[in-house]
Amino acid sequence: MTFTGRLGSSSRPVRIAVIGAGPSGFYAAGALLQQKDNHVSIDLFDRLPTPYGLVRYGVAPDHQKIKSVTRIYERTMKDSRVRYFGNVDLGSDVSHADLKSHYDQIVYAVGAQSDKRLGIPGEDLAGSFSATEFVAWYNGHPDFRHFDFDLSVESVAVIGVGNVAMDVTRILAKSVSELETTDITDYALEELRDSNVKRIHIFARRGPVQAKFTNPEIKELGELEIADVIVNPADLVLDQASQAEMEGDRTARRNLETLQELAGRGATGKPKQIIFHFLRSPTEITGESGAVSAITTEKNALQETESGYIACRGIGTYAEYDVGLVFRSIGYRGIPIPGVPFYDRWGIIPNEKGRVTVEHGGAVVPGEYTVGWAKRGPTGVIGTNKPDAVETVRLMMEDVNNAAASLPGIPVARGNSGPHTDGHGRPGDIIPLLKKRGVDFVSFADWQILEQIENERGALRGQPRVKITDVDEMLRLIQSAKVEPVLP
Repeated sequence: MTFTGRLGSSSRPVRIAVIGAGPSGFYAAGALLQQKDNHVSIDLFDRLPTPYGLVRYGVAPDHQKIKSVTRIYERTMKDSRVRYFGNVDLGSDVSHADLKSHYDQIVYAVGAQSDKRLGIPGEDLAGSFSATEFVAWYNGHPDFRHFDFDLSVESVAVIGVGNVAMDVTRILAKSVSELETTDITDYALEELRDSNVKRIHIFARRGPVQAKFTNPEIKELGELEIADVIVNPADLVLDQASQAEMEGDRTARRNLETLQELAGRGATGKPKQIIFHFLRSPTEITGESGAVSAITTEKNALQETESGYIACRGIGTYAEYDVGLVFRSIGYRGIPIPGVPFYDRWGIIPNEKGRVTVEHGGAVVPGEYTVGWAKRGPTGVIGTNKPDAVETVRLMMEDVNNAAASLPGIPVARGNSGPHTDGHGRPGDIIPLLKKRGVDFVSFADWQILEQIENERGALRGQPRVKITDVDEMLRLIQSAKVEPVLP
């Protein structure tokens, strides 16, 4: 079929595929809807039947206020220019080539799905996990629902002092009564009900000023029903470089004040203890019978580099701690997508302010873009994705408007310099292809069926929702709801 309308006109909208229905994907879709330059048609894809990504499977179950951001995403989905395709996997259900032939532009909003490793002996022992695995398990991610965490142990090590590390710590330290009114999964709640964990050791390789948790996260630890927070006052004595760094960082100042208050409070006799260890780097995880039994750490000293970064170096003083579980939370990185460039050093899709490039610092790949952690790395909070998406969308529309021209100041890979199509053809609709391949895709209306079921089940138990964690069950429930019941 040929068409002579301008690309971006009402009769020939720009057809855009957004890969990933988490916060960055929804903010990209929202920014596309808000721009005034061109008419657009947006298809939002996710590998799982459920949308919202990190909000559903990463945000802690006791942080329901943060999850209310999904109301904004719902408004995006109510726009007639947007469609949702859940349960569609890029790689097995559709290929990169399929997307190029069906869309003018592709936006990768796939996040950072894997964790950085410690790179120390014993890291692969049974009982050594990434924090992400534990978070995904208690949040009901279908890929992690079958994981097994031995909570019969008395001591646990959490490596890292970001917000995810604080989430893991808090879930391990909370009472069952504090968790029963959240949307934590049933199976996780039962395991935590029988938990024997009494001590949670948090290890930070640098000092309190360099800790990455936000102040509300550290304050929450001091408000738990059955856990004391133990901080060594000596760890809060700052070197000159840290003192200078803190002066320009309001969050760091507040964090130090909170830690000082907790250090002054000390142990009050609660059954669990959260013990902070600053300036400690893990050097080895040891085990018995193939399972974690202890972790060894080295004491560090801080040292300012020429760039002003506060680095740390080991000073040769070691300590061993008996622990039965280790959770590492030291950062995240993306994983390669077949057919899409990947910069392994940073674990991101290489890009120039959101335009995908063939390699880091290389030529632009026409019609392909990225947002969120896949674009900038694992930094910021959920809201950070909004301005990030606006930046990428501005470039996307610029490329549509200047499809026949080279991008100013940026080398362009051979081929089209604008969208995948040439403006004279209409990319085919993706639905016939998915149906031909037998892909059981989930629409947003289908998701709302699941959401209603979860919410109704939760209301009966005084919870926000009761999560459905099995994909096959999700698909069965959707299908059952679509079939009219046969009356006797």
